[in-house]
Amino acid sequence: MSATVTVDQKLKLKYLEDGWNGAETAQMDEPELLRYRSNLLGSDLRITNFGGGNTSSKIMMSVPLDGKARQVLWVKGSGGDLGSIKRSGFATLYLDNLLALEALYRGVEFEDEMVDYYPLCTFGVNPVASSIDTALHGYLPFPHVDHLHPDCAIALAASANGKEKMEEFNRTYGHKLVWLPWQRPGFELAMMLKHGVASEPGCDGVILGGHGLFTWGNTQRECYANTIAVIDQMTDFIEKHIAMKGESIFGGQRRQSLDSRRDVAMEILPFLRGRVSQQKRLIGSYSDLPEVLEFVNSADAAKLAYLGTSCPDHFIRTKIRPLFVDWDAATGIDSLKQQIESGLTQYRADYAAYYNAHRDAESPAMRDPNPTMVLISGAGMFSFGKNKAESRITGEFYVNAIHVMKGAAALEEGKIAGPVPQSKPSGSANDFKVEDNYVALPASEAFRIEYWKLEEAKIRRQPPEKELSRQVVLVVGGGSGIGREVALLAAERGAHVVVADRDQAAAQKVAEETNAISGKETAVAAAVDIRSRDSIRAAMRETVASFGGIDILVNTAALFPTSPDGVISEAQWALTLEVNVTANYLLVEEIGKLLRDQNLASCVVLTSSANAVVPKKGSEAYDVSKAALSHLVRELAVSQAPLVRVNGISPATVVKGSTMFPRDRVIASLKKYEIPFDANLSDEELRMILAKFYAKRTLTHQPIDPRICAESILFLAGPKAPCTTGHMIPVDGGLTDAFLR
Repeated sequence: MSATVTVDQKLKLKYLEDGWNGAETAQMDEPELLRYRSNLLGSDLRITNFGGGNTSSKIMMSVPLDGKARQVLWVKGSGGDLGSIKRSGFATLYLDNLLALEALYRGVEFEDEMVDYYPLCTFGVNPVASSIDTALHGYLPFPHVDHLHPDCAIALAASANGKEKMEEFNRTYGHKLVWLPWQRPGFELAMMLKHGVASEPGCDGVILGGHGLFTWGNTQRECYANTIAVIDQMTDFIEKHIAMKGESIFGGQRRQSLDSRRDVAMEILPFLRGRVSQQKRLIGSYSDLPEVLEFVNSADAAKLAYLGTSCPDHFIRTKIRPLFVDWDAATGIDSLKQQIESGLTQYRADYAAYYNAHRDAESPAMRDPNPTMVLISGAGMFSFGKNKAESRITGEFYVNAIHVMKGAAALEEGKIAGPVPQSKPSGSANDFKVEDNYVALPASEAFRIEYWKLEEAKIRRQPPEKELSRQVVLVVGGGSGIGREVALLAAERGAHVVVADRDQAAAQKVAEETNAISGKETAVAAAVDIRSRDSIRAAMRETVASFGGIDILVNTAALFPTSPDGVISEAQWALTLEVNVTANYLLVEEIGKLLRDQNLASCVVLTSSANAVVPKKGSEAYDVSKAALSHLVRELAVSQAPLVRVNGISPATVVKGSTMFPRDRVIASLKKYEIPFDANLSDEELRMILAKFYAKRTLTHQPIDPRICAESILFLAGPKAPCTTGHMIPVDGGLTDAFLR
């Protein structure tokens, strides 16, 4: 590392890029430079993972009350992410007050009580909660500090010969890194850092056993440069060892990756999602990255997976360990399902035993005993979370863990004599299990983190979940009208949404609107023609690939046949019944297979019409098709029971936003009813005139808005109607001709 690197001087790096731009930073003050530095570091997953690591700066600030200058520690707040953190995301503490807490420290058994003092050290009126790592930064005697979790550093930190290899790294690259044994993040680790650095004058970084990397600098630029230089060199160190190990890494390959693995994954994912969602529904993700396949197909995968992860940042997401399924593809999918069932039964039992072995009187209640990670040889990796972002990030964390295990295995040079360097002299070295030179976090330490009262407090600070959180809604006909409103309303209520439509461009536009409401990973678009089983299966596959399964199916797609002379041809009659009746049957039959395989309570809502019971001249094909659909709802409720509820709505004419009311049909209807209009009006203005006319024929005199229909659909599909199936809700404004009889 260079202690004299300038703002404009670019580092020569082999793997990373020096992203510092002197022109961008020229006018920034110190807090803004800290934000800039943090964003650069967090933008590269090779440097640190999402939400992981922290950065800090000790900055002279003017005290609001007396104007005197005091040193203030700016440090990433609890729960923040370096890649996206803003200036407002940093906690600020008077440094001298924080350092004075050492006099109050009663020892490692009482370290959690120190967190209660952090708010008393706050500079200004800052609501940002201090993270558990705050003291680690405060007690290091450097102006700017980075604490990160790059895979290369954790590979070194999680190796049975890690300290020895760190010393080799120091000699090779001219560094003076210091090794500290494993210690859970907190005040005790802060004391260890303080004394460890003080005992090694001139040291330029710290490797925390089983945990991560600390680096620092005298300026913001120097700190950033030092950090990425060390990570780049450490990557080079690990990669050279991996190259020497060759194909023997992880004991070599035991299984082969299936050419059809994505087909297998899409078939098994709903089944798997249903089984891991016993307590709370989870959203799923799938990965077949090359490093994932290399790991799951390896001879040592089962043993390494069982050890679990080493870094606390990884562990919090991936739990004590993943479920590993050693599947021989020649035995078929049914055999895989049986292995998953038996594997999950054992996993839950093991998790309960782990909890009972380590809990005490103050431990929170046992959490969900299902895994968040499932590895299947030949197929890949399946990850789960309360939303899409969390399921994806959980998978990314396990990819990090795979990199760590691979790096540790590459560093192996024979059996290690004596205790592993992660253990303290006063600790029990037997608690650390080793496989292929990889040292996992002891189960007792894992439990202390997973069920830490500070972690529990962080969970409790999260906002309450919404009505449709963790649910996947497939909206067919979602590109316009009622379907569009269902998609938007479902997003408002926390659902993940697939907007499916024959008009894929319209579906994509609505998906973008939906993402604007609930987040960029919560909605996707899919093309579908519900007359085709293959097209339905393709949309279903897109839904599974995006979110892991389906909880609610809504179909608003329909056809109203028209002709210039008002005469409907036989072909139009047949097409109307095909779209409005048969296609609904095909849709539910195909997706019903998935819903039954998923084995979770699910809902289907179809869209009939008041026309189903009100005969009118000129709309015979449409009216008959909707009458058939209303009865089909009842038939499907019987055939899909008990797990799948099937209901429908019967709206009166919905003109607003409906593709069944193009301009020419609206004008024809206005002329038919002798309603005056200005031909220069827009399509939507003409629709509103017609809608108001229809509204006068109802008891409420209210136009039937597609949003009102969406409300009824999601009532039927949601948790407030668990005992309602085979039912039609009229949404007709009080159309007396449609009263039940």
